Amino acid sequence: MTLLSVKGLGVARRGRPVLHDISLSVTAGEVIGLIGPNGAGKTTLMRACLGLVPHHGESSLAQMPPRQRARAAAWMPQSREIAWPVSVETLVALGRTPHLAPGQRASEADLAAVDRALSQMDLQAFRHRSATQLSGGEQARVLIARALAQEAPLLMVDEPIAGLDPSHQIATMQAFAALAEEGCAVIVSLHDLSLAVRHCTRLIVVDAGRIVADGPAQAVLTPALLRDSFAISAWFEQTADGPVFQPLEVLR
Repeated sequence: MTLLSVKGLGVARRGRPVLHDISLSVTAGEVIGLIGPNGAGKTTLMRACLGLVPHHGESSLAQMPPRQRARAAAWMPQSREIAWPVSVETLVALGRTPHLAPGQRASEADLAAVDRALSQMDLQAFRHRSATQLSGGEQARVLIARALAQEAPLLMVDEPIAGLDPSHQIATMQAFAALAEEGCAVIVSLHDLSLAVRHCTRLIVVDAGRIVADGPAQAVLTPALLRDSFAISAWFEQTADGPVFQPLEVLR
């Protein structure tokens, strides 16, 4: 099942093109790693797909009314500011808003979704803590949990593992893989290519506002692409423990 279809998508800012003729589709069961150098246009692409920035071209999500879109896709932006000292449980429960009518109280199903999200992000012990009193990494996990609680078929997350410790980075990527196995899809922007290689079923490389590669990691992360888009060399091997990717040197 196709959860996102994009055709000829472009974005310009102050008359300067920043995204050029982007076309892609996302189907259930995929974990897509959106990778590329800083300033390549990854965040702009995700926001344009959601209709959050002016754009031309087509996005199936951007064409939806806001409430329908919120049920079709959950979005976690890169910004992690938590302004109000509400409990972790209360903040995560905000992910259920698209499923509630105005003034409607959370149902047992809504509460169960919150419990699942807290468990997935290892936050049960923080349930009643004020979210503003947590560390930056803990707050990031709370915001991921809020997106998970939304239980949309498509999850779009912008650099969710930045600032997390290694165990929670891996656990978060495993949670995304589990969602895909259940029939959802995840688009995750990240800079850690080693985690992208191990946990994503597909990589989309964005460079200078264009998609320059799209496919499985082994086909995408060629020496030429690593040189041209990332300016690095790397060691990439299929091992008995799965694929292992290690950046080696800066090439320019």
